[in-house]
Amino acid sequence: MTSLSVEMLAADAAEPITSAGNAQLGIAVLAGIAVIVLLITKLKMHAFLALTIGSLALGSFAGAAPADTILSFTAGLGSTVAGVGVLIALGAILGKLLADSGGADQVVDTILAKASGRAMPWAMVLIASIIGLPLFFEVGIVLMIPVVLLVAKRGNYSLMRIGIPALAGLSVMHGLIPPHPGPLVAIDALDANLGVTLALGVLVAIPTVIIAGPVFSRYAARWVDIKPPENMIPQRPSEDLDRRPSFRATLATILLPVVLMLLNALVEIVVDNPENGLQKVTAVIGSPLIALLAAVLVGMFTLGRAAGFTKDRLAGTVEKSLAPIAGILLIVGAGGGFKQTLIDAGVGQMILEFSENWSIPALLLGWLIAVAIRLATGSATVATISAAGLVAPLAADMSTSHAALLVLAVGAGSLFFSHVNDAGFWLVKEYFGMDVGQTVKTWSVMETIISVVAMAFILLLSLLL
Repeated sequence: MTSLSVEMLAADAAEPITSAGNAQLGIAVLAGIAVIVLLITKLKMHAFLALTIGSLALGSFAGAAPADTILSFTAGLGSTVAGVGVLIALGAILGKLLADSGGADQVVDTILAKASGRAMPWAMVLIASIIGLPLFFEVGIVLMIPVVLLVAKRGNYSLMRIGIPALAGLSVMHGLIPPHPGPLVAIDALDANLGVTLALGVLVAIPTVIIAGPVFSRYAARWVDIKPPENMIPQRPSEDLDRRPSFRATLATILLPVVLMLLNALVEIVVDNPENGLQKVTAVIGSPLIALLAAVLVGMFTLGRAAGFTKDRLAGTVEKSLAPIAGILLIVGAGGGFKQTLIDAGVGQMILEFSENWSIPALLLGWLIAVAIRLATGSATVATISAAGLVAPLAADMSTSHAALLVLAVGAGSLFFSHVNDAGFWLVKEYFGMDVGQTVKTWSVMETIISVVAMAFILLLSLLL
């Protein structure tokens, strides 16, 4: 589908697909979400199919014509994939280069060589936050957990004292910081400024990750005092390499897209003239597409070539990085379709009217909606996409900073209390050798702390900006 056809579809779908009253729309939303929840949790259906069926069910319950519902869903899917699909692909390539070249190991080993004892949890949260910038959450877990297990074993640490800070770093990056899929989709849905969202996201992320990571790990280690399971400690991922990238080159490559996007945001604030030559240049190089593309191209030399990769191995690394994200792209796209179906059904306007009657602040409303969908579906991405669609009308008259804070509020809500319907819950449980109760007392509580603390700082920033 071309960008022109996507825009045409989006324009066609902009008209409401139904004129149902608020009561019927409310029931339709609950029914549509219930269908998605039941399909994912009970029938173990893939989230892409569940979101597609749930969108069709939502339209039917709202009294819309099937053709209109299909048009809304496909328009939303197309525009979402067009907006964030390339960015997700570039992020996957950069993450694969980081892992395969040994660059991730280099960052880990360098920081750990300078940390010991009480400083180790702080080192782990720093490593996870850096590694988590370009990586998807699941990839970050797979990459970090072997390191966590090795550090805990070699240093004779409680697994929770080391593991919770690492998990907190990855989770905060995933929920609040672009270019992760959830924040990117929310930025697109709310028409927020990416650079401003990134800057404010970092401000919120730093104190949040400290409280949910090193501070909370002290209590988690008392509640669940376990050692790393021997059968889960794997070989280091890059032991077959003759050499690997330097720490400085790896760190510079990881941070390059972040620096370019922040530079663009800073110039927009300081110069504030679209016709200015400098602002035109930074608008191009600071766009997410160019910033991530630049990091990938630079990474091929600073990571791939530095590790001794041939042209064929570089090509193979890129090819292998793209296959695993097919499912992510489909889920994100279907989530965008569900979001558009919600909007075209008039649910966004209904939420807007309710928010005016209830006098609930927009930031708090966005957070609460994301919390409800997160608890129901177990998916942070689905919660972010759906909640962003529901509160999109509230962002229309917001300032640039408050639109960015609404993105962060939705992202914070999407992390609330991971439990048995979340794949991340089971991944952490199995890797750390815990039972369900232990996982709830550590991982689930940590996720809730991240959500609540982040929201508190978001509300504080809303008072200051």
